[in-house]
Amino acid sequence: MSVPVISVAQMREWERVTWATGQTDAVVIARVGECLARRALALTCASDLIVLLVGKGHNGDDARAMRPHLRERVVTQIDVVEPRAALPELERALSESPALIVDGLFGIGLTRPLDSDWQRLIAVVNEARCRVLTVDVPSGLDENGSPMPVAMRAAITITVGAPKQELLAARAAEFVGRLEVAQDVGLVPCPCESELRWTLPEDFRGYPPERPVDGHKGTFGHVAIVAGSLGYHGASVLASRGAQRACPGLVSLFTQPDIYMPVAAQLQAVMVHPWKEDLDFSKFTAVLCGPGLAAESLPARVPKTARTLWQTSTAPMVVDASALEWLPRENAPLPGPRVITPHPGEAARSLGCSALDVQADRPAALRALSKQFGNCWVVLKGQHTLIGKAEGDLFINSSGNSGLAQGGSGDLLAGYIAGWLAQPKLQDDPCGALRFAVFEHGAAADRLSERRENWIVEELADELGRFRTQKNPSF
Repeated sequence: MSVPVISVAQMREWERVTWATGQTDAVVIARVGECLARRALALTCASDLIVLLVGKGHNGDDARAMRPHLRERVVTQIDVVEPRAALPELERALSESPALIVDGLFGIGLTRPLDSDWQRLIAVVNEARCRVLTVDVPSGLDENGSPMPVAMRAAITITVGAPKQELLAARAAEFVGRLEVAQDVGLVPCPCESELRWTLPEDFRGYPPERPVDGHKGTFGHVAIVAGSLGYHGASVLASRGAQRACPGLVSLFTQPDIYMPVAAQLQAVMVHPWKEDLDFSKFTAVLCGPGLAAESLPARVPKTARTLWQTSTAPMVVDASALEWLPRENAPLPGPRVITPHPGEAARSLGCSALDVQADRPAALRALSKQFGNCWVVLKGQHTLIGKAEGDLFINSSGNSGLAQGGSGDLLAGYIAGWLAQPKLQDDPCGALRFAVFEHGAAADRLSERRENWIVEELADELGRFRTQKNPSF
C-alpha cells in the first residue's frame, strides 16, 4: 500500500510507538543496514571501493550496519567524530576514486547550522563528484529541506519508513537526488496520516485485472485521439503509440489534413483519419485532445469541439498541452471523468502565476487547478508527478527520472493514460488507472536508464508497460 508523507515529529512518534511494542532500535538498524547494503551492491560491481561516512547518531549506526553485507566490495569506513580530524582520511579515500560514498553523518535530528569544519568536509565530498547514497536525509538539510548552509548532494536518498516532507520540497531536489523508501525495516504500521501518499510498486500488484479469455475489441474500449498539426505531427504518433501500449480494443486518430500522410505512414493498427468539421465522438469510450495541436493554422472548430466534449461527453476525457487553454473555467458538474496533464509551466499559465510558484507548493497548485476546471483529475507532471483532485488524497509518483525531460514523453504519457481510461472495466476507478499509467511511464524510463543514459522517446514507447508489476529490487 502507499505510505503517507510525514513530518519529522510524526517520524519520532512512529518510533515511539514502535519501541513501546518491545521492538528494539538494534533490530531496526540491522534491517536498515541490510536494505542499504542491497542498494549499494546494485549500484556497484565486485571489488569496487565503497566509502562509509559514519556519524555519531543513528544514521551512522545504519551506515555501519551495512558493512557485514558488503563482503564482495572493498570498504573504507571513516568514523567522523571531529570533521577536521577526519578530513585527511576522507581525502585519501577520495583519491582512490570510490564507486560509491555512503552518507551516514546526520539525519532528521539536525537542528543547528553546521560549523565551518563540517561545511568543509561536506564540500569536499560534493566537489569529488562521486556517486553518493544518503541514509534517510542528506546531511545538512533542515526540516524545511534547506541546506544549513551546505548539504550533501546525493544521487540517491533512501529514507526509512516513509518519505519526510522536507525531502519533497523543491529546494531540496538538488540534494536529495532520487528518493527511495526502505519500508520493511521492523517498524510497526505507520500510525500517522497525511493527505500526501507515496506510491509504491506493490500498489499495483494484480493491476490491471486479467483480460477475460472471451474478450473482444469491444470489451476493451475505443479511444479517440485528436492530435497533431503542421510542425507537430510527431506528437500525434507518440500519443497513438502510448494508447496502443495500454491495449484498448481500438485506437482512432484524428489529425489535421495537411499532415495526414506522414502521420498515417507511421502507424499501422491505429485508424488515422483527417480532421473534419462534423465528427461524431459518441461511439468512443475515451477521448484524448491536445498533443501537437499548436500550429497557428489550426481550425477554430478544433478548440470548440474540445470545449463541447469537455462539457457534454459522458466518456472519460484527457486534455493535454495546448488544449488546456481551451477549457472552460467553471465549477459546473462534469458529465464524466476528466483529466488534465499540465507540466509546471502550463499549470502556471492557467493559475496566473509563475512556474516557481507552482513548484513551491505543488499540492496547492494541483488543488487550485482541479477547482478551476470543475473538480477534474489533475496529473501535475515533473519530478514526483502528483495525482489528485480538489479534495481527497494526493498521490506522489515514485518512478521516473530526468531522462523524461525530452520532447514527446508527455505526448506518450497522455496517450497511455487515455488507453487505460478507455477500457470499461477500469472506468469505475479513474484514480487507479491514472496512478498506474504514470507509474509505468516512469518505471519504463528507469529501466531504460539502467541500460543506457541517452535513450530517446521512441525507445520509451517500446519499453512502456513491459514489466507491469516489477517490484523494486532494492528492497
